Amino acid sequence: MTARLPRRDARPTAPLTDTARRIIRLNYGFQLLFNLLWWMPVFYAYQKEAGLSDAKIFGIQSVYYVAFCLFEIPTGLIADRIGARNCLRAGAVVMTAANLMPVLSPSYGGFLVHFLAIAAGRSLTSGAASAYLYDGLHAQRCGTHYLKAEGTARALGLAAKVLCWPLVGPFMALAHSAPYVLSAASAAGSLACAVALPRLAGPAADGGTAAHPARKAARASGGRGTVLRDARAALRCVASSPWLALVMVQGVAVFTLSRICQVNLFQPILIDHGIGESWHGGVLAAMTLAEAVGSARPQWLSRRLSPVAWVSVLSLALAGTLAGMAAGGPWTVVALLCLFAVATGFAYPVQRKLVNDAVPPHAPRATLLSVESIVDRAVCALAAVAVGAYLSAGRLDALLWHSALATAVLLGAFQLVVRSTAVRTGPTAAPGGTGSDGPADGPAADAGLPPAAGDAQVPGRPRTDARRGAGV
Repeated sequence: MTARLPRRDARPTAPLTDTARRIIRLNYGFQLLFNLLWWMPVFYAYQKEAGLSDAKIFGIQSVYYVAFCLFEIPTGLIADRIGARNCLRAGAVVMTAANLMPVLSPSYGGFLVHFLAIAAGRSLTSGAASAYLYDGLHAQRCGTHYLKAEGTARALGLAAKVLCWPLVGPFMALAHSAPYVLSAASAAGSLACAVALPRLAGPAADGGTAAHPARKAARASGGRGTVLRDARAALRCVASSPWLALVMVQGVAVFTLSRICQVNLFQPILIDHGIGESWHGGVLAAMTLAEAVGSARPQWLSRRLSPVAWVSVLSLALAGTLAGMAAGGPWTVVALLCLFAVATGFAYPVQRKLVNDAVPPHAPRATLLSVESIVDRAVCALAAVAVGAYLSAGRLDALLWHSALATAVLLGAFQLVVRSTAVRTGPTAAPGGTGSDGPADGPAADAGLPPAAGDAQVPGRPRTDARRGAGV
């Protein structure tokens, strides 16, 4: 039995409750407003006008990547300690303050504090937002709606950027600091959404007391050692759940390729093909729109392949478009960038659901999602160093080809490991699974498949029978 994506015309088996609708809508608002950074298209020029040199600007970016990785360790633990909902509120407060720093102090120190606070705010919410949505819907027995809710939230956020980023120039003409003030206002709006989120009942309640027995005992003694217990529990989960580790590794290709291409290589690729800077905003808007379409409709992917196979196929598609950019002309490059964005949009919600489904029951979910984020950004930081070396040597085409080749080799090795390793687990209850208080509503139900007797497996992963293989 292999988990599949829902058919394009399949309807969720469980109707949405009023609380589930509220969770989904407030999650849409939070994700849209929290990630609406108006300053993104102009932050380089803004810092140049403030007197910062290129060395200082990119030095701050390096510090940001390192800080994000470091902040992911305690913030994931904090989310499981105080509850995902409270962590979202804290992240929104930090983000609001961070966006005001360049207005109050437009200097090297101000921008450094700004990006450090951005790293802290984003790391507070990176795992908590997905964990809250996943647990909240399963607590309402509406887990079948998770994939669509996750993808739609991302699509709405991308669509908002398409609409808002072209307005940055006119707003700056009125007030030079407008992008940062508007970003702070958006973050404050996300705080309002986080405050309005309902408290989760049962195993998914804030703080996870019922979901984590060790945490309940720790709180009874005043909470001593809870953070260390969560950290050890997360590491034990990864060590004892080979499928979870494999799924996390597979997601590295998607995150690294998308981040490097859409942030670091976007402008160098266009400039190398003779596309002037006046066109960059339009191309970026087209890419963002294309990614929004993909994120909103992951259910368009065929059921002929399993979700884990789709992530591998989409990762290869990303690599193929990068290789094509090395040989194509200007219009071909623009088209390939848009195809790259569509594939990224499809891949993100599917990969996110795979990781959530692979998390064992009663595990510190937000901490484990932070572990995945740390791995992704650590690899991305190393890739950024390589990108700088290639560009300094004037070897952009070689960089694109080598990136595509490295991705193909990584995914090939991944499939060999998946096919040759039988990951056996005992029968476990999936989050929101069969219990005394209702019918099953776990990952097997999300995939539209009935649970097969005697076919115990890790939620959301293909069967790994050595005679049949797994994965693609």
